[in-house]
Amino acid sequence: MSTPERIPERAVVVGGSTGIGRGVADAWAAAGVETHVFSRSRPTGDGGDRLIWHRLDFRDPEQAKEALRTGIPERVDLACYSAVYFTSRRAPFMQVSEADWLDQFAVNVHGLSATLRAVLPVLRTAGPGMFLHISSEVVYNAGPNRAGYAATKAAADSLIRSVAQETDPAETTFVQAMPAGMVDSPGIRARRSADFDYSGYMSPAAFAPLAVELARTRGVPYAGDALVVHEDTTWSSVAKDLPVSQSRPLADARA
Repeated sequence: MSTPERIPERAVVVGGSTGIGRGVADAWAAAGVETHVFSRSRPTGDGGDRLIWHRLDFRDPEQAKEALRTGIPERVDLACYSAVYFTSRRAPFMQVSEADWLDQFAVNVHGLSATLRAVLPVLRTAGPGMFLHISSEVVYNAGPNRAGYAATKAAADSLIRSVAQETDPAETTFVQAMPAGMVDSPGIRARRSADFDYSGYMSPAAFAPLAVELARTRGVPYAGDALVVHEDTTWSSVAKDLPVSQSRPLADARA
């Protein structure tokens, strides 16, 4: 399939107020794409005024469903799902509360499902639209003290790959992307001590070049692939190089 030449007009980023989703949203908005962000908190800081914000909380399914129903434009060229729920710290399965377990599924799996149902009909009008899912190395590297995160991200990965096989790529292409290492974000900072050194962490802005490339090509050259984004802003396919595990030894109690 040839790469589209029409410049994307509108994008939706679910979970785009901070973290990787914000990196994607900022890149698309800077490229001139009308970018709608759905998240619990309003985007702030540099570039926040370029993003159209819609409040959404997947822990309240009815509110989330209404936000998607009323907020998504009639035509969307690009969509990204980056919403994620972590527990406050890594913990053995038997120590994870039922509420945290259910919230991980509510956001990481059910939220993705709700977003797909809402955006696929409008992405099809873009011919093709592009759906980017922010995945995780934990899909390939299950590890101790993060059973809920591993289970939900693996389920999300399988959901995307299954829906992609049901969808005509001339209507919508699907791409997954994940960071090669830990990413400095408010969610991660909430799990770290005040004196933690983030110098070895990636910036959400590392996803900007890939986001622009996917917007330009509608993901056609990468359709069905899962890409690892590196600190130097390059990317590679998991088919060639699996991501490094971020699991920590059982004796290490840090997030």
